Amino acid sequence: MKNYLQYNREEWQSLSATEPVKITQDELAKIKSLGDIINLTDVQEVYGSLIKYLYLVYQEKRTLQQKQGRFLHQKVASAPFIIGISGSVAVGKSTTARLLQILLSRSYPGLKVHLMTTDGFIYSNQELTRRNLTDRKGFPESYNMNLLINFLQDVLSGKKDIVYPLYSQELSDIVPGKYGHVCEPDILIIEGINTLQLPTNGQIVTSDFFDFSIYIDAPEDLIEKWFMQRFVRLMELNKNNPHNFYYEMANGPRDEALRFAQETWQMVNLVNLREYIAPTKPRASLILHKTAGHVIDKIYLKQI
Repeated sequence: MKNYLQYNREEWQSLSATEPVKITQDELAKIKSLGDIINLTDVQEVYGSLIKYLYLVYQEKRTLQQKQGRFLHQKVASAPFIIGISGSVAVGKSTTARLLQILLSRSYPGLKVHLMTTDGFIYSNQELTRRNLTDRKGFPESYNMNLLINFLQDVLSGKKDIVYPLYSQELSDIVPGKYGHVCEPDILIIEGINTLQLPTNGQIVTSDFFDFSIYIDAPEDLIEKWFMQRFVRLMELNKNNPHNFYYEMANGPRDEALRFAQETWQMVNLVNLREYIAPTKPRASLILHKTAGHVIDKIYLKQI
């Protein structure tokens, strides 16, 4: 890829001194997304160098802010260092985001690291229906981008307590009356399929607010396999949970449920990936490429 330095795992790991990872296999099992696969070797060989590089870039931002303040003879607000994580559904974005939060917090205990997703900025199912966007859920137009932009502007302004909507995977909808809070973090990790997408109507680009961005990449056929495996597992887990989105499908004809999943992949997720998600890959600061078994085999770092 043009403008990127390419590393295999061995080369990438050699960039930083080997130190024991600050997480256990049991903890990894708790934070990994359903269907994702990760072990301590992955953390050691991939995330060790990544954490150190992120901290290096974080320090550079803080140093620049201090120099700007001295030059301008005024106090410059210490805006959070924002990391955006993007990629297709079922590719493992959430696992990477949670892992980065834990490793950054433990490797640098003085840092306050907050994690959130852009799911909360999608319109509610009721609003999607009103806008005739139910079949476009997850596409750029299904997100309240004005709300997301306002949120990011508040973050960079140094506002002390910023609220944002919460999304329930169980309900597959926005949770009415419940909000998350961002309270002056040093590092803010934002994960979502739309974090690097270009606006369709001339709005500000969300990635312009990010100091560093990561794209999780994998071949389409593998992502489809992971999506279908996750769908089946979600049905199995929620067979006895009538409040869950998957309950009715889990207790209905299996072939109909699998057909629904396949149609969802082909008509929604794959189209979204090809048209809106994958084209944003060159905007990322770093690309983690996965192969079979969710194994990260290549790391691409954009040249500065």
